[in-house]
Amino acid sequence: MKLVNLGETNSLLNSYIAQVRDKVVQKDSQRFRSNLRRIGQVFAYEISKTLDYSAKDVQTPLGTAQVNTFDTKIVLATILRAGLPLHEGMLSYFEGAESAFLAAYRKYDAADKFHINAEYCSTPNLNGKTLIITDTLIATGSSIIMAYERLVDDGGEPDHAHFVCPIVSAYAMDAMKKGLPSTATIWTAAIDEELTSHSFVVPGLGDAGDLAYGEKV
Repeated sequence: MKLVNLGETNSLLNSYIAQVRDKVVQKDSQRFRSNLRRIGQVFAYEISKTLDYSAKDVQTPLGTAQVNTFDTKIVLATILRAGLPLHEGMLSYFEGAESAFLAAYRKYDAADKFHINAEYCSTPNLNGKTLIITDTLIATGSSIIMAYERLVDDGGEPDHAHFVCPIVSAYAMDAMKKGLPSTATIWTAAIDEELTSHSFVVPGLGDAGDLAYGEKV
């Protein structure tokens, strides 16, 4: 499995990550969503460098130009609802991509332990395509592993899978390396070392879904 940590290289991405973490900046939900969209665009640009390209003729008003454009068929998948702004940012770059959506959430029992519940999945055919799954914050890795398994069960086997996780815990990183295909690529901008007894990432950023769309009841 390949790990790409874009946060290790100084770029504008680090400024966007700083803003989505900042508890003062977070109070502006529109800005929070905008920063997540920009983060998605950065990851889309970097992933685009790994795709398959070929030269194509483009007719200009004065002649013909050859331009290398990618041939890879892409499916962008996200986990509702925290991953939606990331998905929008990536879709603005991969404008011809198909989309898949999953609903996965923590369901707590009487002992305050939880399991991941996935009730909804909508996906196109994945066979022979490149699958890119996005989620803003990965605490344990359980939801994104389940999301991949559900997508493959419903949509078929992709040629390659990319997992875009801007902030991920070290615990989740270990779980993903064990639970996801060895050929997959994980993209992140920050790996946080601490995970609390209730499986919250520290320093993390809080509840990305609530920050983007309002607190749930």
